[in-house]
Amino acid sequence: MDIKTLSSHKNPEPESRILYIVSTPIGNLEDISLRALNILKNVSLIACEDTRQTKKLMSKFEFSNKLISFNKENSFNKIPRIINNLNAGESIALVSDAGMPGICDPGEDLIKAARQNGINIICIPGPCAPLTALVSSGFPSSKFIFEGFLPKKKSEREKILSDISGNEKTTILFESPHRLIKLLNELKEFCGGTREIKVARELTKKFEEHIGNNIDEVLYQLNSRDIMGEFTIVIKGVNRKKKNSQFDNVKLKIELSELVKAGLTLSSASKYLAKKNNISKNLIYNLY
Repeated sequence: MDIKTLSSHKNPEPESRILYIVSTPIGNLEDISLRALNILKNVSLIACEDTRQTKKLMSKFEFSNKLISFNKENSFNKIPRIINNLNAGESIALVSDAGMPGICDPGEDLIKAARQNGINIICIPGPCAPLTALVSSGFPSSKFIFEGFLPKKKSEREKILSDISGNEKTTILFESPHRLIKLLNELKEFCGGTREIKVARELTKKFEEHIGNNIDEVLYQLNSRDIMGEFTIVIKGVNRKKKNSQFDNVKLKIELSELVKAGLTLSSASKYLAKKNNISKNLIYNLY
């Protein structure tokens, strides 16, 4: 394989009947790649989360193209149309407001539908907020867990928070400004205030910040300021040997409550968990 083969695509892009997944800047528009610009300029159609955001990018780089909105409100109705257009030989680019499509947005459903219809997918890589925050955090980055936005349902939310409290791998979360403090307080309850954490704000933008070293410090810094911007939270995994038993108790308490809700008596549930974890039944009983 020669250098020319390595450095260029086998056919001029975009090609017909291909869905291009195009990563766009998460803040600084200059992060767009030359390949991404070529695709966006020359595909038959761009399916975008918000046409206004995509038009800003098009205006910056002085090109135009046909746009349709594709978001969580209309994706169910738009997917058949996009698949039909692809089957008819069109090339279509999928973009989100920022970053890599398909992560915490309905692009995932379109990609699945395209695969099911035998349509080729080509991803044009580029900016991605979770990875940008992760590698900037200084925490272990070879193995990590991405949870996105936590569910709103209490039981589902507490299950994930409990898992995070014991995760040895780095965990990455998204959160909106108006719910950030609530999430941080929940993380403190489940993980403890000294758990190492970095809160990344406005990544790649003029006012980019990486806030705090642990949960208590982040809460202190944010206590006296307006919460604005887009946030990515990176939580360092626990060292199993040094894990604080206080937060094992949080997990045990959740398991105990779930068993009681499922119909076991408190005594039976306590006995089961005591045997499972090799600890005193009375210790577990008293957690309820």
